[in-house]
Amino acid sequence: MNWWRLLVAPLALLLLGAKPVLVPDVSQREIEIYYSFTGAELLLFGAIVYPDGERAADSDEPAEIVVVVKGPVQSIQLREKEQIAGIWVNANRMRYRSAPSFYAVASSRPITELVDDRTRAIYELGLDSLQLSPASGAVPAVQDRFDAGLVDLRRRSGLYYEAPGAVEITDGVLYRARISIPARVPVGRFTAETFLIRDGRVLAAAVRPIEIRKSGFERFVANAAERHSVLYGLTAVALSVLFGWSAGAIWRRR
Repeated sequence: MNWWRLLVAPLALLLLGAKPVLVPDVSQREIEIYYSFTGAELLLFGAIVYPDGERAADSDEPAEIVVVVKGPVQSIQLREKEQIAGIWVNANRMRYRSAPSFYAVASSRPITELVDDRTRAIYELGLDSLQLSPASGAVPAVQDRFDAGLVDLRRRSGLYYEAPGAVEITDGVLYRARISIPARVPVGRFTAETFLIRDGRVLAAAVRPIEIRKSGFERFVANAAERHSVLYGLTAVALSVLFGWSAGAIWRRR
């Protein structure tokens, strides 16, 4: 059984004198999006297994937990608007090869109090440490401005956010956190990463997959658009013509 494997693996590592081990899980491994989908809430929970009977609470510096939920990366082009002669027009633009479609981070304390800038950059802990991978070179000032603009846009749409203090740790062993999934979340394979931090160092990390997909009629339409794009396009045009003609016929009868 899966739960038995989760228990046996950490215990085997402890017998070898390994570092603390995380045993994480999520409340939902699969989230299905229907036409009435208004969002979901993920519960991420687990335990910290310490070697030699050690406990985080017995240390001068207790263990902290950071949980990161990421959506599939996607290519995106960001345009900057500029007002010219009283009219807003597209000016500069920048394309990103791989920006996370969704990013949420919850921590037991503010991340800046847990690790230094270098560690945050390595593990991408926090919105200011995301690796956005721009496709075109730009001077640092312009790059920083576009990075901040992309993060701000997705933060306002609920796709990027931080929740310091949202992780609860009980007796230095059990932890739990809740992550809100907005209604506009993209579909695809997500990951829930859990990091165990003490004394400014990441001692352990674990990942659990999460699948978000459309269901019902929405899934049928999405699959048709992806697998049979030409037929899907012709059908959409035909339906538009049919509905337009029907509306015109009804209007003429009046």
